[in-house]
Amino acid sequence: MKFREIVRLIEEDGWYQVRQRGSHRQFKHTSKTGLVTIAYHSLNDSVPSGTLSSIYKQAQIER
Repeated sequence: MKFREIVRLIEEDGWYQVRQRGSHRQFKHTSKTGLVTIAYHSLNDSVPSGTLSSIYKQAQIER
């Protein structure tokens, strides 16, 4: 899975970008707590499996 697909997936779930510093983007949800941080250099890069698990956990998304 690519970072582009992950960003699209969390945005479809209701997350929106609140800030960015360098390659780190942070997303917030209107009803879910916490922030989701996604760090990447290119949207076409593949997501490592551990990073993907962490993003799903932060976003409270079932696989």
